[in-house]
Amino acid sequence: APEHGFRGIADAGEHINDNVDQKTGAPIYSLYGKIRKPTPELLKDVDVLVFDIQDIGARFYTYISTMGYIMEAGAENNIPVYIFDRPNPIGRMTEGPIIEQNLYSGVGRYPIPIRHGMTVGELAMMIKDNGWIKEADKLELHIVKLKGWDPEKPYTAAKQNWINPSPNIRNINEALVYPGTCLFEATNFSEGRGSEKPFEWVGAPYVNSKELVMELKKRNIEGVEIEAVEYTPTCPADAYYKPKYNGVLCHGVALTVTDPVNFKSVEFGVHLIDVLNQLYPDKFVITRPVWMSKLWGNRDAFEMFSDHNPAKEIIKTYKQELAQFTRIREKYLLYK
Repeated sequence: APEHGFRGIADAGEHINDNVDQKTGAPIYSLYGKIRKPTPELLKDVDVLVFDIQDIGARFYTYISTMGYIMEAGAENNIPVYIFDRPNPIGRMTEGPIIEQNLYSGVGRYPIPIRHGMTVGELAMMIKDNGWIKEADKLELHIVKLKGWDPEKPYTAAKQNWINPSPNIRNINEALVYPGTCLFEATNFSEGRGSEKPFEWVGAPYVNSKELVMELKKRNIEGVEIEAVEYTPTCPADAYYKPKYNGVLCHGVALTVTDPVNFKSVEFGVHLIDVLNQLYPDKFVITRPVWMSKLWGNRDAFEMFSDHNPAKEIIKTYKQELAQFTRIREKYLLYK
């Protein structure tokens, strides 16, 4: 089982223990606890490894790191790996910087941007071909392809058939905004965890909602409706994760994606940081600099955002490497 457990209901960051699935009686071995990669002992009677998990297309969503560990274990133990491909619900768009190797962790193990625009099957091919896992040349990799998915069109099927891949990604809108608003995990601005609409609703007690909406709308950000919202983050008393400002009223913005194909969530996140720096220079703070570097992908992230650099200048810093990645990934795309 990866982060969030076998059925995707455990809190973010919560360690998963080995257990038995109550519905099926199947034994579950954790890959998000004491170990991250299947051990030779676990694999001694295994003929085939299958990865069949719904990802959401963001580098720091940890399922693709788990996939890499499974591929690595397959290569090291001479076990074929089958990836049952699934749609990338947020489409083909690429956004954000390529993560630096010295920042690799569970929220970024490969040199890819925040939004890579690939399916797990396509990404697995890229990982193997570029040797991003140990003994990649020994891996017997099989991709079970999708039928009928057009990555250039909005993923409308998700509205009818959505199953939460993790507790705080409850619909397609949250998946679309997540690559940008997840950056606020590293700040004293709530990313909406503990609210009715995590990642869609973002705010803080020190914010004036109307003022924030007005300044954001001046940016003419394409593909998203921005409205004022108030919410109070809450959680059960025994919750593993306590949300920011638990029990405290937050003022902020509610985001509704109106154009899923053209909305640039990472750029929105950069603009929101810029506006917060302008409106609340003595209140908005990056409280976890190392985490911001891991999410963003380079060690300059804290200084870049804290020095109040304009959003347009920050976006320019990664455009060249992003274009290069987008060209390189072309040969791995299975659905065109």
